Amino acid sequence: MNTPTLYIFSGLPASGKSTLSRLLATHLKATHLRIDTIEQGIRDLCSFKVEGEGYRLSYRIAKDNLSLGNSVIADSVNPIELTRNEWQDTVKSVDANYIDIEISCSDQYQHRQRVETRGETVRNLKAPTWEDVMNREYQTWTSEIVKIDTANKTVSESFKELLEKLDIC
Repeated sequence: MNTPTLYIFSGLPASGKSTLSRLLATHLKATHLRIDTIEQGIRDLCSFKVEGEGYRLSYRIAKDNLSLGNSVIADSVNPIELTRNEWQDTVKSVDANYIDIEISCSDQYQHRQRVETRGETVRNLKAPTWEDVMNREYQTWTSEIVKIDTANKTVSESFKELLEKLDIC
């Protein structure tokens, strides 16, 4: 049996990370954890302001799946070193690997178009505005990561590049 892997996706809203993470989850038949879905579910069911609860719940779900031998795709903005380290810590107590993946869109015009034209992706979730995206804290990575820039590429081209960089056929 192969060692399960936690694929930790990061990137600003509308960069293409949810699209690519879903494709990878389907390709690998892996568990897909989307923080937006989990956090909105908490808001809808519990009616309180969500801060780090979605991430902390996701770490537990990821650990459960990894311990069963299932690879997990974590889909979140993952903007700061703290959350990045916490995702990585998730694999320490189980026999699993992790790979950090950053998705970006370097073309600001194209990125803005994506932000302003994308439809509802999670029921009841208030989508960020372009101003929200530009003002969001997002720390530069200091460790080795797989980088995919989706600017001026089709989804298929970006996904092919991701599979090549991950060395997955």
